[in-house]
Amino acid sequence: MTMYPDNEPTISSRSIYSGRIIDVRVDTVQLQNGRQSTREIVDHAPSICVVPVDSDGNVLLVRQYRKPTNDFLLEVPAGGIESGETPEEATRRELQEEIGHTADNLVALSAFWLAPGWCSEYMYAFLATGLTAANLDSDEDEFIEVVRVPLSDAAGVIGRGEIQDAKSVAALLLAARALGAD
Repeated sequence: MTMYPDNEPTISSRSIYSGRIIDVRVDTVQLQNGRQSTREIVDHAPSICVVPVDSDGNVLLVRQYRKPTNDFLLEVPAGGIESGETPEEATRRELQEEIGHTADNLVALSAFWLAPGWCSEYMYAFLATGLTAANLDSDEDEFIEVVRVPLSDAAGVIGRGEIQDAKSVAALLLAARALGAD
């Protein structure tokens, strides 16, 4: 992650909300032209997403209800990085919690900002292969269905609108390219 000098120095910052997953603040900033403006910012801890591919070339996706969309979404497994965890450790934990597997091999695909216009969440994307069944209890507020989709059909699934969230689109296309399935 490249860091640049602060082109919009913060003059003041006001906390609006502090929650379990996010904090919201409004910053007053100095613009390059000398004027002031406000920035509404959602602070979110770093996170991971993972494309688990089984020995048959299938991606193990998760279907779960997402209240903001009022719908069920098909996604790659993902989750937050807990305090003291590395992105790799978080990925291994999330694999067990969400799809009931561990992976012999984790490959870093990329890392990216999810919504840099208003959110500080930075996500690390991984490819997981050499899957072995190993269950961890899932979060008590998650109800997940595991769905297998051929990696070779990733672009088709995205193109048909069956996958609609940005992290899954990016991670699946990166994994397909890494495995030569694009």
